[in-house]
Amino acid sequence: MLEVKHLEVAYGRAQILFDLSFDARSGEIVVLLGRNGAGKSTTLKALIGLVPVTSGEIHFDGRRLDRLQSYQIARLGLGYVPEDRRIFTDLTVMQNLEVGRQPPRAGAGAWTPARAFELFPDLGRLRDRLGGRMSGGEQQMLTIARALMGNPRVVLLDEPSEGLAPMIVEQMARAVRELKREGLCVVLSEQNLRFAAPLADRALIIEKGHLRFGGTLAALDASAAVREQYLSL
Repeated sequence: MLEVKHLEVAYGRAQILFDLSFDARSGEIVVLLGRNGAGKSTTLKALIGLVPVTSGEIHFDGRRLDRLQSYQIARLGLGYVPEDRRIFTDLTVMQNLEVGRQPPRAGAGAWTPARAFELFPDLGRLRDRLGGRMSGGEQQMLTIARALMGNPRVVLLDEPSEGLAPMIVEQMARAVRELKREGLCVVLSEQNLRFAAPLADRALIIEKGHLRFGGTLAALDASAAVREQYLSL
């Protein structure tokens, strides 16, 4: 579904990603792990076209993405949930969802507000509330729901558990599992291994822009040395 080959990204003279290669399949959750500043968010931004690619290639369902603008990539079926949420604070929940709506596409489920409210029941009770009057957890639910209104085949989630209360984090986990059951490909950036480990099929560890580990969660769990070197604070 998604294939990244030798990806490199730089901000001006500062190179952030170095020779990064990985893939992700339909119905699979791949988690990007690493400390703050490792390059996880930059990787997702490169996939959705928000930062320019210095070299390398990104392919989605056989089509090359790294030469396209972000709006073109979104129209092909990639949904992006940014770390800072970026909801429209002066629009209601329903209006925010309508902003994200795209026509149904082959190979993707047809998402509606009703389906989004099944995934996040709390949003259904807040459908007329302005985004700026919602809690952080409610805004996170809305951001994911808005991305789903684009009927994506791939969902990129950047730190979905950050700063949320434990009860809301569990709701996030249930939602991610449901996306997997829907057959979506999910690429998840996380620092919270306890959140990501029960969800992900595979883990990639990025450290200073380099891929340091790629494998199953069982393999990562069996390697205390890798966790200590690249994930411990």
